[in-house]
Amino acid sequence: MNDIELIKEDVLLDCSGLLCPMPIVKTTKAIKELQSGQILKMIATDAGSPPDIAAWSRQTGNELLLSTTENEKFVFFLKKA
Repeated sequence: MNDIELIKEDVLLDCSGLLCPMPIVKTTKAIKELQSGQILKMIATDAGSPPDIAAWSRQTGNELLLSTTENEKFVFFLKKA
């Protein structure tokens, strides 16, 4: 079993096909609606997403649990602070 199967998201946000800054904008909006400790799974196709999400995580204090690539899509698991 890999890491991605161990994490159960509370909300799934699919940002496939969206370009910067929309994945970050939508992630920010989605995480605001979560309770502390809940997990958001965000999927993106924009190659800029991995560094953007890493920086966003540092700036907002929301934890990036996992950043991976699956079927040419970038998958992020973010835990609300």
